[in-house]
Amino acid sequence: MKSLSILGATGSIGSSALEIVRQFPDRFTVNALTAKTNVAVLARQVVQFTPRLAAVYDADHARQLKALLPPTMDVEIVFGEAGYVEAATCPDTDMVLGAMVGSAGLVPTLAAIDAGKDIALANKETLVMAGDIVMAKIAGRGVKLMPVDSEHSAIYQSLAGHSHNGIREILLTASGGPFLKWPAGEFSAITPKDALRHPNWSMGSKITIDSATLMNKGLEVIEARWLFNIDFHRIKVVVHPQSIVHSMVTYEDGAVIAQMGIPDMKGAIAYGLSHPRRLPLDVPSPDFAHIGQLTFEDPDLERFPCLTLAYRAGEQGGTLPAVLNAANEVAVSAFLDNRLPFTGIYPIIDQTLNHHSGEDGADLGQIIEADRWARETALSLIRRQER
Repeated sequence: MKSLSILGATGSIGSSALEIVRQFPDRFTVNALTAKTNVAVLARQVVQFTPRLAAVYDADHARQLKALLPPTMDVEIVFGEAGYVEAATCPDTDMVLGAMVGSAGLVPTLAAIDAGKDIALANKETLVMAGDIVMAKIAGRGVKLMPVDSEHSAIYQSLAGHSHNGIREILLTASGGPFLKWPAGEFSAITPKDALRHPNWSMGSKITIDSATLMNKGLEVIEARWLFNIDFHRIKVVVHPQSIVHSMVTYEDGAVIAQMGIPDMKGAIAYGLSHPRRLPLDVPSPDFAHIGQLTFEDPDLERFPCLTLAYRAGEQGGTLPAVLNAANEVAVSAFLDNRLPFTGIYPIIDQTLNHHSGEDGADLGQIIEADRWARETALSLIRRQER
C-alpha cells in the first residue's frame, strides 16, 4: 500500500490521480491533499478520500474549507507555502505527486525531497526553474523521481532496458495546438476562448495556452534536459497532430523507440505512481486502422517563436529559465484576462529576458528572487501597453 500526498489535487492531473486511487484502493491511500482556491472541489475530495491533512492558499480559504466539511471530519487544515510544505513532508507519505501549476510547486517539491519522499512530477516548472538543484538533491537523498508529463513518461519508458550512453536524440512530440494551420495574419484576433479549444488534450487553462504558443513544449525541453541528463542540441521537437506517439528516443544505431497511446493522462500518471508495475486501466489502446495515418513535421518557429525563447533560456541557464517561466505565467494570465493579445505573449517574455542579466550557478535564493523580479518586470511591461 502506497500513501500519497497530492499537491494540486483539484486540477486535471490531481483529479485523474484520484480516479486511479479510487480504482485501486488496495494499492493507494491518500495522506494529504492541496489546492489553491477551489475549496468546493477539495472539500468533496477530502470527504471521499479522508486524508489526515489538507492545504489551501490562505487563511480565508482555510476557513471556507472547514465550513464545507462535516463537523466530525478529522482532518488538519493548513494554508500558505508553509501548509503546502507540510503536506509535502507528511511523515506517513511514501510518494508526493507534484501537480501544482507554475512556480508554486518548487519549494514544496524540494521540501519533499529533503524529507526523503519519492516524487511523481507533473509540475515541470520545478525542473525548469531549478533543475540542477533538484537533480542534485534527488541524487543526494537517493529518492525516486518519476516523470508524469506524458512526453517525459514516454521517454522514460522508451529508455527502459537501454543504455543512456547509446542515445542519439530525444524527440519530444507536440500536437501543435489549436492554431497549427491558422494563418499567421489572423493570430492577432485569437481570443482566450479560441486558444482554450485544444484539439486533443483536456488540460488546465494555463497549460492549454502554453500548448497553443508552443511554450509548453519549450518548458518540456528544459525539463527533459534535467530528467535525462542530455544536452539541448540533442533534444528535438517534432509536431505530431494526432498525439498518438507521445515521444521517442533515437539510438546511435539508428533505431527509434516510441511510446504510444491515446491522448489520456491517466496512463502516464498511473505509471508514475505504480512503477515498475503497470495497472489494468480502463483506457483503450489506439485503433490504428481507424486512425489511418500518423504525420510529423517540424515546428514553425516564425509563427510559434516561444519555443526558440525556451531553448535560448535553457542553454544560457542560471536564473534565465526562472525568468522565462515567470514572465510566461504573467503574460498568459494577462491574455486570459483579456489584457494582452495572443500575439503579445511572446514580446512580453522576450523583453523580460532581454532586461535580465542572468546569474550563472544560481542558488535557490537567487532563483526565487529572479522569479519575483521577472513577474514585476513583465507586469510593468503589460501596464505600459495598457496606457
